[in-house]
Amino acid sequence: MSQVGEAPSSPAIPSAAITMPEIENLTVTEPVAPKKVRKSKTSVPAASHENSLPPPYHFENGLRRVAPYDFTYKTWVKERWRGRKLIDVFESEFRDRPLAYYKNAMETGQICVNGKATSPDHILKNGELVSHTIHRHEPPVIADPIGIIHEDEDMIVINKPSGVPVHPAGRYNFNSVIEIMKAERHPEWVAYTCNRLDRLTSGIMFVAKHPKAADELTTQIKQRSVRKEYIARVIGNFPDEEVVCNQPLLQISPKLGLNRVRANGKSARTVFKKLAYYPPREPQQRTQDGSRPAVGEAAEGKDRPWLQKEGYSIVRCLPVTGRTHQIRVHLQHLGHPIQNDPIYANQRVWGNRLGYNDPEALENTDEDIITRLNRMGKEEVADAVAYHDEMVDQYYKRKAEKMSGELCEVCDTPLYTDPGLQELSLWLHSLRYEDSGGSWSYVSPLPGWALPPSGMLGPTEVGGMEELVSAVKDINPEIA
Repeated sequence: MSQVGEAPSSPAIPSAAITMPEIENLTVTEPVAPKKVRKSKTSVPAASHENSLPPPYHFENGLRRVAPYDFTYKTWVKERWRGRKLIDVFESEFRDRPLAYYKNAMETGQICVNGKATSPDHILKNGELVSHTIHRHEPPVIADPIGIIHEDEDMIVINKPSGVPVHPAGRYNFNSVIEIMKAERHPEWVAYTCNRLDRLTSGIMFVAKHPKAADELTTQIKQRSVRKEYIARVIGNFPDEEVVCNQPLLQISPKLGLNRVRANGKSARTVFKKLAYYPPREPQQRTQDGSRPAVGEAAEGKDRPWLQKEGYSIVRCLPVTGRTHQIRVHLQHLGHPIQNDPIYANQRVWGNRLGYNDPEALENTDEDIITRLNRMGKEEVADAVAYHDEMVDQYYKRKAEKMSGELCEVCDTPLYTDPGLQELSLWLHSLRYEDSGGSWSYVSPLPGWALPPSGMLGPTEVGGMEELVSAVKDINPEIA
């Protein structure tokens, strides 16, 4: 999707769940001074951002913030837009603001075609340039620094913090990995990213210093001769043996970047291996027949079978293919979703069984899933099942990002509250990248949520990948 509206890279849950799949085909301009710069106590004109050293970051309550500023998005008309009305394209592809806002912006010249104001009914043609000047409100991101694992004359290997998008996209510009690194190095510094992580995912990324280094590593990754390992924290006691999930994945909403297991989807393969299991400190009481009752079921009148799965597991993940949200969706299908996943472990979206073993979408239609997800972060708080366990019983008393009911005094944009820190992390971490031939390997430390809880014993590091690779080496010899 090309970016000409302030369509968030997490459109359904402003800071909690989705990254559009994604952002490599988004086109965003640098900030430029609009025709008319609006000023207020909280507004900084875009022109002042262009040459600022450093960019206007400030830190508060564990968050990195950027003051609102004017900004112009530009993109060429995409093939799927041709022959459609301008207003129809904005209605179908951009969700951050009401349709009435987009219509007014077209009529007042904030949205232009080829630099000129035009009617909402304008029919888009090949070669036209659509631009949208807005008063941009960037969501805050976690204030954690970008860790450097290795750096030489060709490549920087970083440990990306969770909750920070890699590239400027959607509602994020300065609050992105690349722009933060520019601020730390030099505004003219050029980054060449070689792999991609979703906004909420943390861990290893490669940033080349010149195109040749980027091309060489990108080619290796495309040839699948680079092994990558993730670590995830999932609901319940994961099986002890290696588990290979071959379920195909289908994108059911390009607008939301939402995927699910479907028989007619694209082929996908992930290998899983349990690293550790941590039972709850107080096991659930059992009934006379030995079964465990669903906690809170009577009080809420809901069947919540995921509560039958006690404790959590730390699971190693080897994605053989690279589909969007592949690990998250495969774990959901296996009945062990990532514990704090605000999309795929969200009962308000997926229903009682959280999408477990439903490849034909018999329990929940695609339309139902999309409608429910659209409500998250607007009428409802993103509600991963982990927020019901004993550690986070007071979840709804915490801060969470949702529409505040207030409007910006400069541009009348609906304002969101700050995200809670629990919304800026997904318990999925890019742990390791290595060449299958053994010429190089980089491993990050285990994140805090993957270490043994206080008072319990468990692994604090991960061994080699032999067990994971051996499970698929006959089918995928390129990674052996």
